[in-house]
Amino acid sequence: MQLFNVVFRTLFFYFFITLAYRIMGKREIGQLGIIDLIVSILIAELVAISIENINDSIFLTIMPISLLVILELILAYISVKSRTFRTIFGGKPSLIIVNGKINYHEMVKQRYNMDDLLLSLRQKEIRNVEDVEYAFLEPNGKLSIFKYNFFKLKSAYPMPLIVDGNVQVKALKYIHKTKLWLEKELLKKNLELKDVFYAFYKHDKIYLVKKNDTK
Repeated sequence: MQLFNVVFRTLFFYFFITLAYRIMGKREIGQLGIIDLIVSILIAELVAISIENINDSIFLTIMPISLLVILELILAYISVKSRTFRTIFGGKPSLIIVNGKINYHEMVKQRYNMDDLLLSLRQKEIRNVEDVEYAFLEPNGKLSIFKYNFFKLKSAYPMPLIVDGNVQVKALKYIHKTKLWLEKELLKKNLELKDVFYAFYKHDKIYLVKKNDTK
């Protein structure tokens, strides 16, 4: 009877957790943010405790797992609506390599060492840092790498100037522009900051998506 209970609980939670993750819309562990990872760890612990304590009601595990799934969905919705919330809990990309040169200051800030960097480059079959034009350390810990073209000509990376209506000060500094300059450029298009959902800078031009276009 005890063996039957263990097998039943194992199979039940297998399908229950599969359903829960389908509801949360997760794809792979490498894509999990901090909140998602915490929820995953807590769910695993709750299931393990329930399988071991066969004398406890199975609903004592179903209820907290269901609560965690609901909480995760609520937080995911908030993160879509609020960039500030998304940045606090999910982080934002960090520029590690610029035009073949390592940004050591940002590496120290992110506690990202040379061994990690070289490992990521080797996994992309890159032998030399100088072959990389841009490299971003993503919030999930992965390194996004943009190699130089064949002739090693510099390409203009689309710098995000406005995201969710918020001005990206670091991006403006990188292209040696100011917020005042950005506001003047928007006025030329009869727009204000509050009207813009997303805007990026490339080839000395501003490309944008208006908030009305996202509705």
